[in-house]
Amino acid sequence: METKDKFSISTFLIFLAFFHAQSLQTYIVQLHPHGATAASFSSKLQWHLSFVERTVLAGDGDPSSRLLYSYHTAMEGFAAQLTETELESLKMLGDVIAVRPDRRLQLQTTYSYKFLGLSPETGGGWSQASFGRETIVGVLDTGVWPESPSFSDHGMPPVPKKWRGVCQEGQDFNSSNCNRKIIGARFFSKGHRVASMSPSEDAVVEYVSPRDSHGHGTHTSSTAGGASVSTASVLGEGAGMARGMAPGAHIAIYKVCWFSGCYSSDILAAMDVAIRDGVDILSLSLGGFPIPLFDDSIAIGSFRAMEHGISVICAAGNNGPIRSSVANEAPWITTVGASTLDRRFPAIIRMGNGKRLYGESMSPGKHNPSYSGKELELVYVTGADTGSEFCFQGSLPREKVVGKMVVCDRGVNGRAEKGEVVKEAGGAAMILANTEINLEEDSVDAHVLPASLIGFAESVQLKSYMNSTRNPRAKIQFGGTVIGKSRAPAVARFSSRGPSLTNPTILKPDIIAPGVNIIAAWPQNLGPSGLPEDSRRVNFTIMSGTSMACPHISGIAALIRAANPRWTPAAIKSAMITTADVTDHTGKPIMDGDKPAGVFAMGAGQVNPGKAIDPGLVYDIKADEYIAHLCTLGYTRSEIFTITHRNVSCHELMQKDKGFSLNYPSVSVIFRRGMTSKMIKRRLTNVGIPNSIYSVEVVAPEGVKVRVKPHRLIFKHINQSLSYRVWFISRKKIGEAKTSFATGHLTWVHSHHASSLYKVRSPISVTWAK
Repeated sequence: METKDKFSISTFLIFLAFFHAQSLQTYIVQLHPHGATAASFSSKLQWHLSFVERTVLAGDGDPSSRLLYSYHTAMEGFAAQLTETELESLKMLGDVIAVRPDRRLQLQTTYSYKFLGLSPETGGGWSQASFGRETIVGVLDTGVWPESPSFSDHGMPPVPKKWRGVCQEGQDFNSSNCNRKIIGARFFSKGHRVASMSPSEDAVVEYVSPRDSHGHGTHTSSTAGGASVSTASVLGEGAGMARGMAPGAHIAIYKVCWFSGCYSSDILAAMDVAIRDGVDILSLSLGGFPIPLFDDSIAIGSFRAMEHGISVICAAGNNGPIRSSVANEAPWITTVGASTLDRRFPAIIRMGNGKRLYGESMSPGKHNPSYSGKELELVYVTGADTGSEFCFQGSLPREKVVGKMVVCDRGVNGRAEKGEVVKEAGGAAMILANTEINLEEDSVDAHVLPASLIGFAESVQLKSYMNSTRNPRAKIQFGGTVIGKSRAPAVARFSSRGPSLTNPTILKPDIIAPGVNIIAAWPQNLGPSGLPEDSRRVNFTIMSGTSMACPHISGIAALIRAANPRWTPAAIKSAMITTADVTDHTGKPIMDGDKPAGVFAMGAGQVNPGKAIDPGLVYDIKADEYIAHLCTLGYTRSEIFTITHRNVSCHELMQKDKGFSLNYPSVSVIFRRGMTSKMIKRRLTNVGIPNSIYSVEVVAPEGVKVRVKPHRLIFKHINQSLSYRVWFISRKKIGEAKTSFATGHLTWVHSHHASSLYKVRSPISVTWAK
């Protein structure tokens, strides 16, 4: 009996401890940057800790163990674990201006540099920008595999003197893993650690260090600034010279993403340190759904980065084509959507009736000796309540699929994972069939067995054939790598779309860049499919997502910075937006599925790095102008202070600058009920040549009359700024409008330059709000 009582008491105490741990939640606490109580403490850390000490009750353990991070640069404040009762007490303390729960965000090349027109030849964009030398790109992601040949420092210049970062040691990672290419590496895991359950036993080992366990960070880092690698390919496909967008740039690694995702407390800690380290560019291939800027840690941290002259580049998200799904919407962030390349990996399905269906794959039969391109019986397992049509783990009866070609619907579980399920059940090959959600989107994978991805229209034909015969059969004919035979770029279907949910007067996404079937560096602890069961080892693999598009822009921003080291982040963004391409390589409009792409899908268009390095004119923005813009959104004084650390009166600001509009390089006009006209102001700065004359050309949105004054801008000097005004007059009444959106563009064309080299184009979006 006594033993049982002791056991019961022990169990109860363990339960209490577990319950207490479960009741703790991580919060990001923002403090007044000039707090009245700060002077009483010897350091900011001690000041931050004092808030936790005053909040945590005696007997609830050491308060310092609750403090996860102390923020000084990206934000003034800290991250701590608190109960709901403690949270309410903390909110009552002086100098606390905002408290936000920790949020979990998700992670959102041998050819793409050529596709974008970058060439090592003299006179090209690379040589103009010295390949990005002397710039530092900070990448917030899953870490890095430093032994990858893409991170060789051969030919790299010394580490810039301004660099103040470190090479943080940890599991299987020491200071010797940094070099003149990877000049710094850190990891941030406290938010993840307290919020996450342990990974499953069969998951990839998670390195508690800057070393990459997942591959995503290695891939994005090498896309932004990877060195030249002459023999890059994925299992022999897509072979060629691999180069990052800025092959001469230095890379700083900030590991913030782990098996369970990326927590805002860890992200903010990395941004806080990166600003002090001295990075020029911050690249974040991560995000979620749109939220107000005053609740968005990335928006708040990136505002501080912008004030320090750092360009912040973020992925738009992979929630397309849902309207208003674009994330990372802050106007001081460059928000990047994804586009396609004209490189294909054909894997044709030849059905038993002789008809062919176009498919694509990065898993050619030559790397699967058991499959020699022979015709196999087709099977599509449905009817059971096990998710067999999606090829879920354990859903495929071996007796039904062994030795056959299995059809798996796309969706729910991972594409490559479906192939592993088929393989484990004894299937010989797989056809991955797009559903109506994916239509013809063609993100390929390095599958673990012979496989082909087919579009929705082809899926309908395939299933129709299978239903028409008792013995459906097919074979896959792999066509290798084909370049230049298809129209591109086009907007990726998964790329998140505008208009901006929380900030519709700013056009988002800003721009698109290659993000579909991008080949880049890969760690040696993973197979090319990224699955734990994949025993193959490669130095490169293929991935798709706005995660892949983002580092293209980050690297190009580094090139622009290297060529123009005194430019602000706003000037760098303007250079990319106003020189973007709106036509594909055939000279026809960039497409979005079966229709021309609109501004809410592609923003200004496809980035053109060669033109962006020398744009002629830029739209520059000062930090104070962003604050005035927040006033136009109706934000309160405290909400603006949360973002900017500036105590302002919006009434006074708006009185001083009536009719204010942010000097953004794109234009978004909203006609609300009762409005028939809208005037905006813009200011252009000459960064081209002196004694330049520009004339305006306008393609007005349908249903809108556009007037520009003046029609010509005459710049006498470099860095001279001139302003103009644009009046938009609606010819539609809101109730009569057939469409609620219309688009156009405004372009300033250099009048006396060979072939009008400088064309400074701003996309225009007009919305009639019902």
